[in-house]
Amino acid sequence: MARLTKKQREVAKKYDLKRIYPLDNAVRLVGEITHTKFDASVDIAVRLGVDPRKSDQMVRGMVVLPHGTGKEISVLVLCTPDKEQEAREAGADHVGLDEYLKKIEQGWTQVDTIITMPAVMAKVGKLGKILGPRGLMPNPKTGTVTMDVGKAVQEVKKGKIDFKVDKYGIVHTSIGRASFSSEYLKVNLLELLGSIVKLKPTSSKGDYIKSVSLSSTMSQSIFIDKHSIPGL
Repeated sequence: MARLTKKQREVAKKYDLKRIYPLDNAVRLVGEITHTKFDASVDIAVRLGVDPRKSDQMVRGMVVLPHGTGKEISVLVLCTPDKEQEAREAGADHVGLDEYLKKIEQGWTQVDTIITMPAVMAKVGKLGKILGPRGLMPNPKTGTVTMDVGKAVQEVKKGKIDFKVDKYGIVHTSIGRASFSSEYLKVNLLELLGSIVKLKPTSSKGDYIKSVSLSSTMSQSIFIDKHSIPGL
């Protein structure tokens, strides 16, 4: 039987894998059981009572986390020349059109988010096989295809995230970093859950939010008592 390291023994004293924790305890504990040398991501997994195979039960949306994600987001804006200055002033890291489309065709995808305009989606759409699998394809439903490119850039930079239920019925995304205070993590978590609740499909019956858990990079999951979460 493998022996636990010193850090693993310390974590074992603080955390019971079989226990379901109240919200305030969970957001505090996730930081205490994280011992990476880098600022680990804090992730949430929300299991929903939906069948993603049914089109009317697909849950997908976006939310601006009040305290951001703690990560510097690199943004590419693909736009016409008249929108380039607006995009740059809003904080876009890369701005242009044809030159970036060519770079993407050649395999360049070193950005976190791509924002574009309806007028150029025909060109961008041709790169779907490259952008789609990487989660970079702009979509009007997530606000990344818009005439207001400046506002879209600002929202992404402030902490806007997209979320989507996977084939197992789980929404999995980051809500911050281990260095965040418990209060920051709690506020971000509640903002995300509030957005998910609003998207409940009318065809979904029974419990919509089945379980909520937190984890950080390389840590165990901490399950949260749903009854301790306001609004659930």
